[in-house]
Amino acid sequence: MRIGGLIGGATVEEIIASVQGFADDGFTSAWLTDAYGFDPLTIFAIAGRDVPDIELGTAVVRTHPRHPMELAQQALTVNAAIGGRLALGIGPSHKPSIERQWGLSFDRPIRHVREYLSILLPLVRDGTVAFHGQTLSADATLFIDDGRPCQVLLGALGPKMVHLAGSLADGTVTFMTGPDALTQYLCPALIAAAADAGRPAPRVVAMLPVCVTDDVDEAHARVERGLSAMAGLPSYAAAVARSGGLPLVAGSEDRVRDTLARLQSAGVTDLVATRVARRDSDDAHRTRALLRDVAAEGRA
Repeated sequence: MRIGGLIGGATVEEIIASVQGFADDGFTSAWLTDAYGFDPLTIFAIAGRDVPDIELGTAVVRTHPRHPMELAQQALTVNAAIGGRLALGIGPSHKPSIERQWGLSFDRPIRHVREYLSILLPLVRDGTVAFHGQTLSADATLFIDDGRPCQVLLGALGPKMVHLAGSLADGTVTFMTGPDALTQYLCPALIAAAADAGRPAPRVVAMLPVCVTDDVDEAHARVERGLSAMAGLPSYAAAVARSGGLPLVAGSEDRVRDTLARLQSAGVTDLVATRVARRDSDDAHRTRALLRDVAAEGRA
């Protein structure tokens, strides 16, 4: 299983340093969210030139504000600039943010994502598309040959979105989904959808809080403080319910390793570890050391 990290930093220089730190530790990938700070694709065009030999992934770019043809053009440009190291994670986001903050319709998100992929995927794979849907259409060719192909991962939580991720996209990026939900529900459903569609085994990028610690209760409390507000969003609430609580991989080195092995056996291809312990604490150093070891074992 490949190991990635969630990029931190409040400035461009800090973000580049965060990516460099993951590369120095032997991590395979570094991921940046599309929230309300820097645009991740623009950042990757910069950071990817400064830090070679590490994949850069978006987790995830919101689809509603960007037409799929525009996103394909930007993604292929960035992928060409950084030597084909972009993993493009996309997702529809949530009804409150799309309708209240962007002023856009969140009507029928499954239809939206299906039509979005029907335009985006041909463009990033073959450079051309001719598709006319109910809400999205495109008939064009992009002349960016050295940026293709570009891997597209769909942020998927519910059954219908998981089916789209397996049958159309290259896999998924998960969030707010714990080990039990990944092993018992999401991975089997995703793998089955890909097989039914005659597609290769999907990539499963699981973003999970990880903490090597002797105080698991404190780790749970820190996750609760950090994620409880987001857990109220409907799609996240359903994922948390399937997981039996907020997601967390915590405990001794052996216990964390056992959980990672279980995830890998179920089909998780990449772990993107998010920090739980206080920065520079003993738990933080133990966690980073274990992740470095697992990353090295994956490269061996």
